[in-house]
Amino acid sequence: MKIALITAVAGLAMIAGIGAAAADQVIVTPEQRTVIREYVHKHPLASINLLGVELNVGSTLPDTVELREVPDTQYRYTVVGDHTVLVDPGTRRVIEVIE
Repeated sequence: MKIALITAVAGLAMIAGIGAAAADQVIVTPEQRTVIREYVHKHPLASINLLGVELNVGSTLPDTVELREVPDTQYRYTVVGDHTVLVDPGTRRVIEVIE
C-alpha cells in the first residue's frame, strides 16, 4: 500500500512538472513567425560569441547581450554564433532559434 502511494505521488509530481514546463512555453504564431523572419532578414545583426552559454531554446542570455526589437511583436532578437535567436525580453530566454 505504501509503495503504491509513493508511486502515485511521484507520478502526480511528474505530471505537475510537465504542466509547469508547458506553462513556461512561449507560442509564436505562424503569422508572427513570418513577420519576424522577414524583419530579421531585412535587418541583419553582427554575430556575437558567448563563451559558456549553450544556445538552445530555454537558454538565458546574459544582460550584457543587446537585444533588438522586432516591431509589432513583443519579442527581441540577436545573433549568437551565426544563429539568429528570438528572445522573450522579460526573461531573456531564447524562445526560438530562427536560423
